[in-house]
Order: sequence, then C-alpha cells, then structure tokens
Amino acid sequence: MARKFVDLSIYLENDVISDPPAYRPKIEYIDHEMSVSQVRRFFPGLQKKDLPDGEAWAIEKVELITHNGTHLDAPWHFASTMNQGERAITIDEVPLEWCFQPGVKLDFTGFDDGYIITAADVEAELARIEHELSPLEIVMINTKAGKRYGADDYVDAGCGMGREATLYLLERGVRLTGTDAWSWDAPFSHTAQSYAETENADLIWEGHKAGREIGYCHLEKLHNLEVLPATGFTVSCFPVKIRAASAGWTRAVAIFDD
Repeated sequence: MARKFVDLSIYLENDVISDPPAYRPKIEYIDHEMSVSQVRRFFPGLQKKDLPDGEAWAIEKVELITHNGTHLDAPWHFASTMNQGERAITIDEVPLEWCFQPGVKLDFTGFDDGYIITAADVEAELARIEHELSPLEIVMINTKAGKRYGADDYVDAGCGMGREATLYLLERGVRLTGTDAWSWDAPFSHTAQSYAETENADLIWEGHKAGREIGYCHLEKLHNLEVLPATGFTVSCFPVKIRAASAGWTRAVAIFDD
C-alpha cells in the first residue's frame, strides 16, 4: 500500500527565532576539513594526504534544551503531579501508544494572537468538521503562528488553549495534543498583560496546568498543519528517550494511506 508522509516538524537551527533568547539552540558545524586534526588523534602517524580527498568527517556540536524544535512535552513539564495527585510521568515513561494514533486538526487560524480557546470553541470546530472524538486521537490546533515561523514575532503569535478547552479534550480520552505555536497556552506576552490587569495567577499556563487534573502530553512548534485535512491521517511523534526529562525532541509526521 502506497503511503504519503507530511513532515510536521520545524528545523533545529541557529538563525531563526523559534524560542526566547535564553532558550535558543546553538549549533556548531565542524566540516570535513576542520575535523582532520580530530581524526589524526585517533590514528597516530596519519597524515591529511592519506585521507580520501584529504577529508575527515562532518559532525555538529549542539547545545539544546529539551523544548527546542518540535518536541513532545511530558506531564512532568507541567507539574510534579498529574491525575489529581499521582507522580507525573517523565518523557521516558510516556506510553508509546499515545504517540502513534489517528490525527485530528482543529482550525483556529481565525482567532487573534493571544486569544484563549474555550471548550465551546472546540465543540463548535468539531461540529464544523463533523467529527466525534475517540480516545487516544491526537488533536492538533492550527493557529496563526504556523505562518509566522521564521519571523521575529513567532513566539508571540497564535492563540492558546485554555484550561476548560484542554479538559474538554482530555475528558474524551485524548492524551496527546499539539500546536504549531511556541506554546500550547497563549503566548506569554499576552498572558503577562492579562495577569498585570487582573493579578490572577490562575491565568498563567492554564492549559498546561490542566495536566494536574488529567495527565497528558502535547507537541509544540509543529509545522505544515495548514496542508492537513481535518481527519484521515495518522500522526507519528515518538520522542527521544531522555531519562527523567520533561520533554523530548521528535520528528512529527502525518501519514496518509493511499
């Protein structure tokens, strides 16, 4: 059976603003010429002319946090507990069956940056696409941020999922969600404004913090969601296995069977 694959992941790269300054990745590229001295240390007496075309290997030295690039957040990222008091699981403990399931795309590109999605918004979008959620489906929200990747305002773009909207999904058996924005919640710049006006700390990370009530994972910084249909595809997003970590990088992919 022929299959079509759609890459849902962004690059790990130096020169695109995909994170706030303190958290940006740093990649040092060591090319075939630069590494010759490294190879010679492994093989005493080796000369550059002895190597094919005088070249050694290309490698990269990468400085990352686990939340750079397209990644999967574990419940441990959100809080130390989940499911009303259980120890939150880390990325190496996430059930693999959560990470390979039918996908559902909700189109929220019509909402302004910083808007907080409500349960009613989710219900209305599901009605529009004529879909009833099933347990373990992977639900991804398409926001305006997807089109802003590569622009200086990417981390401030997109709407966010509120607590009630997140719980709406989780109460129906969804355990893995995703967004093309920097965060599942509204951008911090917008939340900071709301907090300054209200001094209500419950507004901070309210979508993430829903995981304290029902444990779940979510993907952040997805890409290409605009090319997906609402349903009819499978999502693969297995995370890198990092012991006791809050997140793991993933090459998220949508798979279509022809």
